Amino acid sequence: MIKGIVFIILSGICFLIVNFFVKLFGPNGSSVWLSFNVQEIPAHELVLARSLVSFALSSIIIKYRGYPFFGVNKKWLFIRGLSGTIALTVFFMTLQHLPFAIAAVIQYLAPIFTMFFTMLLIGDRIFKIQWLFVTLAFFGVALISLEDILGANNSLSIDYFWLGWGVLSASISGVAYTSIVKLKETDHPINIVLYFPMVSIPFMMLWCMFDYVHPIGIEWLFLLIIGVFTQFAQILLTKALHFGHASVIIPFQYLGIVYALLIGFFIFDERLHLVAYIGVFLILCGVLLNTLYRHLNKKTV
Repeated sequence: MIKGIVFIILSGICFLIVNFFVKLFGPNGSSVWLSFNVQEIPAHELVLARSLVSFALSSIIIKYRGYPFFGVNKKWLFIRGLSGTIALTVFFMTLQHLPFAIAAVIQYLAPIFTMFFTMLLIGDRIFKIQWLFVTLAFFGVALISLEDILGANNSLSIDYFWLGWGVLSASISGVAYTSIVKLKETDHPINIVLYFPMVSIPFMMLWCMFDYVHPIGIEWLFLLIIGVFTQFAQILLTKALHFGHASVIIPFQYLGIVYALLIGFFIFDERLHLVAYIGVFLILCGVLLNTLYRHLNKKTV
């Protein structure tokens, strides 16, 4: 269980690095730390770059270790690949059009959807009091969102269209995470990771035929960073769900909200009100209480 928690935290840090560079390529991606600007590169092109790197690295690992290339449970592997492709593409879009912290907060609704889907599709048991802890965390998310929506920081603009798409992305991420849990008994983590680029590359290449921006200079390095760190994040996330119970492991992703707030404040100059930090505190309380309860209850069963 401890390994699972460590892996999920490291995965969150890797995703944060990816999100930072995705934000840089958006229309509002200027950073107070950088003395130069990059081109606006659409989200689907970033997904393609990430997928090409992931496919190359995953294929090398699978061949080196002798794993079956197409995996075992192909149905759920495809579901994982398709849901992950849709969720990540929509999330990259919201990340480019919403303030960094807000986009990250909306995405962190995914663990709630994951707990719901694992209960429905896998039969995961969720204790009643855990819903209270999840509600506490969700209320913290809502406080952070409302802080900006109500105009506590006039320098930040919130597009309700992209807020809605962000929630959609989080819900589809719940399906992707549930499929990972379903696959942990049949397939190696690297095979699960491989199915994302296997599904996404054809769709994203077709999309880029109609909307493509040619990268220049250091932008190629940034695209490579997005691909490599997403690969690390996916492997760590998959391993985390292999080592622990979904209802305990997944909520630890909420810790990434703290990192997102810090990145938004120090790098993208996003000023948040005190209510946002109260929201962060409630999220952390909900996560830790849920984890502690699950761990103690498991010991007594």
